[in-house]
Amino acid sequence: MMNKKRLRRRQRGEGKEATETKPVWVGLMGGGYKPLAEADLAQIYETALAVLAEIGLAEPIPALLEVVLPRGCVLGENGRLCFPRSLVEAAIAHSPKQIIYHAPNPNNDQVLDGNTMLFGTSGEGVTILDYKTRRYRPSTLLDLYDAGRLVDQLEHIHTFGQPFIASEFSHDLLTHDINVAYAELAATNKPFHMGLGTAAHVDRIIAMFDLFAGGKGEFVKRPFCSFGGCPIVSPLTFARDSLEVMMRCAELGITYDVAVAAQAGATAPAALAGCLVQTFAETLACLTVTYLINPQAPMLFGMWPFISDLRTGAFTGGGAEQTLVMAATAQLCAHYGLVSSVASGMTDANMPDGQAGFEKGISTVVAALAGGNSISPYPGAVGSLMGSSLEAFLIDNEMMGMVMRVVRGIEVDESTLSFAVIRETVNGPGHYLGNPQTIDLMKSEFLYPTLADRRDTTTWEEAGSPTIYERAHRRVRTMLRDYYPAYIAPELDRQIRAQFDIRLPMEMMRVGNGRW
Repeated sequence: MMNKKRLRRRQRGEGKEATETKPVWVGLMGGGYKPLAEADLAQIYETALAVLAEIGLAEPIPALLEVVLPRGCVLGENGRLCFPRSLVEAAIAHSPKQIIYHAPNPNNDQVLDGNTMLFGTSGEGVTILDYKTRRYRPSTLLDLYDAGRLVDQLEHIHTFGQPFIASEFSHDLLTHDINVAYAELAATNKPFHMGLGTAAHVDRIIAMFDLFAGGKGEFVKRPFCSFGGCPIVSPLTFARDSLEVMMRCAELGITYDVAVAAQAGATAPAALAGCLVQTFAETLACLTVTYLINPQAPMLFGMWPFISDLRTGAFTGGGAEQTLVMAATAQLCAHYGLVSSVASGMTDANMPDGQAGFEKGISTVVAALAGGNSISPYPGAVGSLMGSSLEAFLIDNEMMGMVMRVVRGIEVDESTLSFAVIRETVNGPGHYLGNPQTIDLMKSEFLYPTLADRRDTTTWEEAGSPTIYERAHRRVRTMLRDYYPAYIAPELDRQIRAQFDIRLPMEMMRVGNGRW
């Protein structure tokens, strides 16, 4: 049997040198934390299938019915579309067991399968927390470009999903979507994602990506951007526009990042088990539709049960219940072989403070340990997903590194048990500081913070007693002032701008523009 060290290297796809010099890496395996018993998993599964077969979903659109009714789905007299158990189980059985997040640079492609995990941004919030004023303002296209440039430099954020909207174009969705796609393409060479609410925009954006990729049809061969949305309005109702986007992605065979977000106590049962049942059923409906359109089409299983503060009815992302249902979701998906998308880090704090720290940290480490695949710890997000802080991107990146180190765990073998090292040291110098093992493991066993402060109190006071928020702000200014990647060649950029209504000024995409 392959030993643990060789297995980890194979999972990483990296060589010996990288293994020995890095304490964490993309593709670590979670799945050790299991909040649900085996019997619980079975009961949730059986109840979800019963919901689909006996209750069904409301407001199926004609284009959907044309596909699913001939395959065995049933439209009831009440207009609700029911899914027979056999169809749902076929969709589960044939769902892709591996999803590749392609990147503009193939060296940055990411593979999701089994219990491997990676971290990415997510959101579509609407405001930015301004560091100087401590007030929120509408997010802009330039903010999105800046966030992409930040993430491109942050080691522990592996994919870039649109964290907020370009609010200046909220009245013109085509202009908004084209410019979001362009800004992400220009800002990062990592796999990226964007939300789309209109199917008519899919082919227009792909046309721009084809131009970048070298010709018509090239993007679909290596789709370095995935589209996402919520095809369900809970409880158990199809959302026409997002459903059409999902169906178009299925036709093209490109990954759709579904996000089904029933809210316990508001749009799902207050009982957490019932919330899991309904959200599982709703997400399985999306999987089955995708399967019936194109059995080869990958769909990331984004079952995202949310929580209400029942005192007000408002969404709350930072509580223990949110952490628990997302961990249960990760376990449920892993148990049934579904490549999962899991949310964490949805703090209710309005700035990157202690509350944000414990809410983000606890929910993210639990989601990772429970076996989530594509985990969105909402880097940068504050204010119950309504806002973002550029400084928080850096803070959350460091937190995610710590989470990955916890997930990696402790490797036990003859070498790490250290018997000979202990004997040599106690009979010799009496400390391990200069031991060859200590030096060898300094970079591979231990993860060191680059933003968190480990200085003694006197040194910290002499430096002006800075908070992590202040340190992050200084780092953000430096990173955004000096880093303007040229991922789109100048001639290609001119062609894109000639064919598409790009509103991101070229003069703001180079060093010395005065913004930072």
